[in-house]
Amino acid sequence: MTDVFLLAVDGSAPAGRAVECAKLRARAGKARLVVAYVIEWSPYTFNTPEENEERHKRREEEIARARSQILDPLVAALEGEGLEVEGVVRHGNVAEVLSDLAVDKGACQIFIGRRGQSTVKAMLFGSVAGTLVQVSPVPVTVVP
Repeated sequence: MTDVFLLAVDGSAPAGRAVECAKLRARAGKARLVVAYVIEWSPYTFNTPEENEERHKRREEEIARARSQILDPLVAALEGEGLEVEGVVRHGNVAEVLSDLAVDKGACQIFIGRRGQSTVKAMLFGSVAGTLVQVSPVPVTVVP
C-alpha cells in the first residue's frame, strides 16, 4: 500500500525546504505527494451582488495565478524526478483546508514550512503551522 503525504506550499523559502523534506520522505517510503496551495479566504463578508461577482472573478484569477506560477511548475518538477504527484489549489482558512484535505486525500502526514512571526497578523493570531499542529488529524512535520 502506498502512503499519501500532503505538502503545503506557498512559494516561500520555508515552503521550498518543506518540498525537499517531503520529497526525500516520499521517495524513501514510495509515497504519493499531494501538493496543496491554499489561498487565504474568508466567506464572512457582507457584499452587494456586484461585489460578490467581482470577488468571484478575483478568486478565479488567484487560482489561475497560483496554478501557473507556483503549483504546476512544482508538480512538473516533482513528476520529472519520478514521484507520483497531485496538485490542489483551494481557498479558505489555511489550517482548516489542509486538515480537511488530509482527510479527503487519505494523507498520513502533512509537511509545511515554518514561517517567521514577523507579521502583525501572525503575532496576533498565530502562524498557520502552529495552528495546523493543533487541529490536524494526522502528524505534521514543520520544516524550519
